[in-house]
Amino acid sequence: MIANYGSWKSPITSDLIVAESIGLGGVTLDGEDIYWLEMRPAEKGRSVIVKRAADGTTQDVTPPVASGYNVRTRVHEYGGGAYAVHNGIAYFSNFADQQLYGQRAPQSQPAPFTHANGLRFADGVIDAQRQRMVCVAEDHRATGEAINSIMSIPLAAPHSSVHTNVVTTLVDGHDFFAAPRLSPDGKQLAWLAWDHPLMPWDGTELWLADVSEDGTLHHARAITGSASESIVQPQWSPDGTLHFISDRTGWWNLYCWRNDKAELLCERAAEFAQPQWVFGQSTYAFLDTTTILCAFIERGFAQLATLDATTGKLEVIATPYSRIDGIKAANHRAVFVAGSPTESTCIVLFDAQSKRFTTLQQSNKLALDAAYVSAPQAIEFPTENGLTAHGFYYAPKNKDFSAPADEKPPLLVMSHGGPTAMAAPTLDLEIQYWTSRGWAVLDVNYGGSTGFGRAYRERLKGNWGIVDVADCVNGARHLVAQGLANGNRLAITGGSAGGYTTLCALTFSDLFKAGASHYGVSDLIALDEDTHKFESRYTFSLVGTSHELYRARSPIHHTEKLNAPVIFFQGLEDKIVLPNQAEMMVNALRAKGLPVAYVAFEGEQHGFRQAANIKRALDGEFYFYSRVFGFTTAEEIEPVAIENLPENSR
Repeated sequence: MIANYGSWKSPITSDLIVAESIGLGGVTLDGEDIYWLEMRPAEKGRSVIVKRAADGTTQDVTPPVASGYNVRTRVHEYGGGAYAVHNGIAYFSNFADQQLYGQRAPQSQPAPFTHANGLRFADGVIDAQRQRMVCVAEDHRATGEAINSIMSIPLAAPHSSVHTNVVTTLVDGHDFFAAPRLSPDGKQLAWLAWDHPLMPWDGTELWLADVSEDGTLHHARAITGSASESIVQPQWSPDGTLHFISDRTGWWNLYCWRNDKAELLCERAAEFAQPQWVFGQSTYAFLDTTTILCAFIERGFAQLATLDATTGKLEVIATPYSRIDGIKAANHRAVFVAGSPTESTCIVLFDAQSKRFTTLQQSNKLALDAAYVSAPQAIEFPTENGLTAHGFYYAPKNKDFSAPADEKPPLLVMSHGGPTAMAAPTLDLEIQYWTSRGWAVLDVNYGGSTGFGRAYRERLKGNWGIVDVADCVNGARHLVAQGLANGNRLAITGGSAGGYTTLCALTFSDLFKAGASHYGVSDLIALDEDTHKFESRYTFSLVGTSHELYRARSPIHHTEKLNAPVIFFQGLEDKIVLPNQAEMMVNALRAKGLPVAYVAFEGEQHGFRQAANIKRALDGEFYFYSRVFGFTTAEEIEPVAIENLPENSR
């Protein structure tokens, strides 16, 4: 059927997406049992521990939704590393009170083993011989900035209602800590530390200490790392050799600590790690004493390989996946999180001997007809200063429709968050929502993104709001010049840092005709003065320390330059980008007479987890553009209140 771009009827509806989708992550192994986390929008966005037993049966560990348990930590606000399992007992952080609980059996009643209001815990490891957990702690009990440390916590009997207040500080004195890791014999502890104003992808130190019989630490020393070297993911091999990832060559590569020095295992212009936004990341693991299973990213695509830790020989394994992380391994088998251009995120079991992959769980089990799925096309395009930027282009695709021969599609440019995150070429049903309705999508890996080396990541240093914006603008221009997009129907969208890029692009460029900010930053001064500890100095490297610079790059202070309609989506419990960031922009656009819409969500934080709100945000953005650009939608969509919309657009 011939129909205008943007008006195609699609089977990929928001109801289908939210009803069938879950988030997956947090993989861990305990003997023959496999565990992972599922974030379930249909259960108010809570996270649940799931167990797959050795016999192949799968069941929830976390009690039903009515119990109120939600496996999630707020350390650094972004969390990660919210649970650990040892000998069948799950130890986890509960979101509501941020206390640690032990749970002996699936669906059994969890028992608290901390009762320390104001303390948050993450990234814990079980010290079995001393019957304690060693973890990162964040102390909010006093006024002012939270205090971070590494603590030990005795493990109370998980079937007991007795809790303990006995928490002992093992390591302090730095602004941030991560990844406490015990050696196999329990005699050494490694960890990461860094200080303001650094972020962990800027510079960290790897520390090592001896552990006495009573659990106290001795001879703590920084063994490697600096303010200009990012070290992440310390791990011990089964024979007790410390391994880690460093970007000292300009790329995150694997190293080991041998003979009191760092030894590069395999040099490659590829990223074997990702920015440490959350705890518990794992892009490599040991299949046996000397064989490492690792994932790395080259030009935006992930690959899987084995690495011989003695010879440095790297052997790439053919897989269907373009995203691989969260690797855990033992005894020649591994489990990881993966995704591909045709398959949503899934939990995969890998048998290293047979090279067989088995999908254990999928984030979405929809059996989509490939004729509705647009494949990502990796593109490069010229940008400022003679440089090249990257992105993934998705063409409109729907087997039931084609557009008039002389028509070009509207384009939605997506700016990812972070800003050090990356656009990955995996099946994203929210992207397919747009392409199956006749939109083209450009998912931009602007300068500052991960996956292209440290130099590419550092293009954004001092240039946030400039380089990212230029790359989004130039990516859109490139597609228009190629005849792949309608230059009069260009929109841009992004969340968090991507929301800031979106608002800057709409304010400081006249290329985009509409946009959507999802919990985005509009005022750098307000962000600098009122955000959480982890990111409280982040703008120092991204922009500088001058409030004049902050004002110059803050869309809220230049609304006279903004002439495009904008819709804002905001969680009212967001502690990272406060709601007033959106509300100030809404008021400014309202006063200016520009079309503007504001959709606020009770009970949501930084990012939307509840099914109804995910649906509302997706449909609401599509509805907004349909009114602004004059599309006739093929289905009924709940309207969004748009202020200052011209009569002929209603």
